[in-house]
Amino acid sequence: MAAARRSTMTDSHRSPFRLPLIAILRGIVPGEAVDHVGELVAEGYDAIEIPLNSPDWEDSIGRAAQAHGAAAWIGGGTVLRPAQVDTLQRLGARFIVTPNTNPTLIRHAVAAGMQVVAGFATASEAFAALEAGAQMLKLFPAATYGTGHVRALRAVLPKQIPLYVVGGVTPRSLPAWLASGADGAGIGGELYRPGQSPDTTHVHARAFRQALAGPPA
Repeated sequence: MAAARRSTMTDSHRSPFRLPLIAILRGIVPGEAVDHVGELVAEGYDAIEIPLNSPDWEDSIGRAAQAHGAAAWIGGGTVLRPAQVDTLQRLGARFIVTPNTNPTLIRHAVAAGMQVVAGFATASEAFAALEAGAQMLKLFPAATYGTGHVRALRAVLPKQIPLYVVGGVTPRSLPAWLASGADGAGIGGELYRPGQSPDTTHVHARAFRQALAGPPA
């Protein structure tokens, strides 16, 4: 068992997502999910999360996976229980995002073949998530801890483990997060708010993509 744990901690990991941005559509409803996901895919996004505290999330994720699952990773966020993992797998989701560090949940999802972006705040939580098999990490809420926290974590975390920052990330602040050692970001409220048009989602998505190049010279 000890040898297996060491292997988990040292195996090479890289994000399966081409774009280092996870689009979070919190609060979206089924009738709007396909159109908004389509705008994100058109802008090059390939990791799209629909949180499970959204209305009728099963319907939204199922529709998004059926319509866009060949072009993008569709996943569920705010995942708290193993039973939710099983439902997501049945719907065609391929990754989960957690708000906290729950080793039992992480192991269950990994055993089901899912990619796991595990929420954490401290180094202890990060290593517990990795020990359980999480392939990626999510510092949450990032704005509470700041870029200095990311730099400190990067001194001890395995360099091959993708680290995303989530919570309070804007197009203006994204370059600073990346410069501090983050590999990418999960973007929510600055990308999508319930009721906005698909065109607005596309405009916001483009602003974040442009921010990946860094601040204007």
